Amino acid sequence: MNTVKLKPSSDNITIHVPTKNNQLLEKALHMVNDNLEVRTLWNVINTNAIDRLGMTDHGPVHFQIVSNLSLRLLRILTAKGITPSIVKDFQLTNDHAELVVLLGSLLHDIGMSINREGHEEFSLFMTHTLLRELIDFLPIDEKTIVVAETLHAIINHRSGGKPSTIEGGILRVADALDMSEGRSRIPFEAGRVEIHSVSAMAIDKVTVSEGKDRPIIVDIYMNSSAGIFQTDQLLRSKLKNSGIEKYIEVKAHIKERENKKMVADFEL
Repeated sequence: MNTVKLKPSSDNITIHVPTKNNQLLEKALHMVNDNLEVRTLWNVINTNAIDRLGMTDHGPVHFQIVSNLSLRLLRILTAKGITPSIVKDFQLTNDHAELVVLLGSLLHDIGMSINREGHEEFSLFMTHTLLRELIDFLPIDEKTIVVAETLHAIINHRSGGKPSTIEGGILRVADALDMSEGRSRIPFEAGRVEIHSVSAMAIDKVTVSEGKDRPIIVDIYMNSSAGIFQTDQLLRSKLKNSGIEKYIEVKAHIKERENKKMVADFEL
């Protein structure tokens, strides 16, 4: 019997995040990395995204980046005394909150395996089934809550989403922060490539760290003012109504002396 050959980016991919002794994360990561169905779905997503639509990666590289950003955002907020929603509302733990943002980060675009438009909704029913397998190590009540909170985060990463949980807001923002080194997420939101790709190429690096005036500071380093379009069109819209915008300060830095002309005679 022949087996499907996965793309190099998805074949035997291993997701790494700093678990920091969170056993729930360790168990979930093992389950995800060992799950052929998940890896195959990532392969299908990237076939749709890259080969068929000619747009940027929505596969394991994206999920790896978003997972680390999500955990970074959550850990800064909790260190600053901000209580995750799953802790406040269901008396679970910060470890459970980290599990929600990890799972949401890894599975939020699963619906892209079906269709780009409406992929957030498609992700819900596909992820619901996967989650019950991936976190089968949890007691039934905890598993039920984590599944519901993860699905809430996933559906609210869409354009116009309004998460009512800290964890959902974190996923929404982290998804938008994957924009450095040409990794534009906007083509999937707007269905266009040209200006968005040019803008993405202008962004060299994005860092997330503890802030002074607000708990979190996001620094965006650009080699051209073209990057402003990227941050304004995607990051601003994802921050709005995320529920965590009051905790985040965004600063854009442009290397004026090295300002590069991205294109000549560019036409919209």
